[in-house]
Amino acid sequence: MASAAEQLAANLNFGAFAKAEELKKRIWFTLGALVIYRLGTYIPIPGIDLEALRQAFQQQSQGILGLFNMFAGGAVERMAIFALGIMPYISASIIVQLMTSVVPSLEALKKEGEAGRKKINQYTRYLTVVLGTFQAYGIAVGLQNSGGIVIDPGPFFLVSTVITLLGGTMFLMWLGEQITSRGIGQGTSLIIFAGIVANLPTALAGMLELGRQGALATPVILGIIILAVAVIAAIVFVERAQRRLIIQYPKRQVGNRMFQGDSSHLPLKLNTSGVIPPIFASSLLLVPATLAGFAGAGEPGWLQTTTTLLGHGQPLYMALYAAMIVFFAFFYTAIVFNPTETAENLKKHGGFIPGIRPGERTAQHIDYVLTRITVLGAAYLVVVCLLPEFLISSTGVPFYFGGTSLLIVVSVTMDTVAQIQGHLLAHQYEGLIKKSKLRGRRR
Repeated sequence: MASAAEQLAANLNFGAFAKAEELKKRIWFTLGALVIYRLGTYIPIPGIDLEALRQAFQQQSQGILGLFNMFAGGAVERMAIFALGIMPYISASIIVQLMTSVVPSLEALKKEGEAGRKKINQYTRYLTVVLGTFQAYGIAVGLQNSGGIVIDPGPFFLVSTVITLLGGTMFLMWLGEQITSRGIGQGTSLIIFAGIVANLPTALAGMLELGRQGALATPVILGIIILAVAVIAAIVFVERAQRRLIIQYPKRQVGNRMFQGDSSHLPLKLNTSGVIPPIFASSLLLVPATLAGFAGAGEPGWLQTTTTLLGHGQPLYMALYAAMIVFFAFFYTAIVFNPTETAENLKKHGGFIPGIRPGERTAQHIDYVLTRITVLGAAYLVVVCLLPEFLISSTGVPFYFGGTSLLIVVSVTMDTVAQIQGHLLAHQYEGLIKKSKLRGRRR
């Protein structure tokens, strides 16, 4: 089956694209919103010595600050108003999703349709404010205690920094929702995508500069580029992969007419969890390195030993990283996909899997198939994420060539292209409907 990108390339009609005014407005709105986001990553918060901040960030860029800086589009190293980025909103969304499967009242809200979804979104925004406030306060205290970074430390700096950073996060949350409703693609994902892509040229230039200085051999650089292309091709292939369960619908009679039974399929994605497992695993494993960086010379011995064992390329780091990716892949898949609920919906609409009894047996069969393909999906995530880690540890290439960043970039690109294809098809159907109506009027 052709992907959305292949269908778009095969059926692209620039004349039809030029006439799709609604699609062009959405694209321009999306581009304008992303430009505003990028401008905000260059506006520093007040009261910061930028040169002292730059020197301090270079010492801790390999910790969790480096991961957040990648997701924030470089705003952390500049301590811009968008330094918190969209991560508090993503964390709040994930927490609320997990709670909807545990808390009965939230699970009931989820089943209420559009009204329940709006209520859950409101709870997500409230939780974003709480998480953003704690994170902004932690950043403000960390900056003030670092020494030399804050020009005029004190309560006023703490309050102004918390308000500025929290306001930046809330603005990005609103901007992402506007992109989703009035633009093209999923707004939150596109904001992270724009931050990663904006720093890729700098990372590539840094790698080529290492080659010019002789720190990286030319065959190593070519090998990195070839491996990156191969990883992107593998991501595209696996993200499109589905296990389709055949669904059969029986014959039904409407009035005096007998309708033949239809057959459809239930698509199960090979990687249902998406990029959530690598993000969670990376964040947890980088916490010891970050704590050691803040502790400085006075760090305890156990923390120094843990930091050494959990360094990039170390066997313990690789083993824990792989184990956490597998765990979160199964955990998040169990949260977002409910085989029992799917089986009940099929039973209500008269659908069944051939050879499987409707109801509980269908739920067991779906769970069995989903578990097997999740094993393959988790293995794929482990391979994609560990290969770049070996490169980072052995060659010192920039952090932006990691598997998590490639996963986000490729997945968001595929989703955006699919939405553009959908808008083009909708525009073509609208043209056909208008023509048929005009002909009907003439007759």
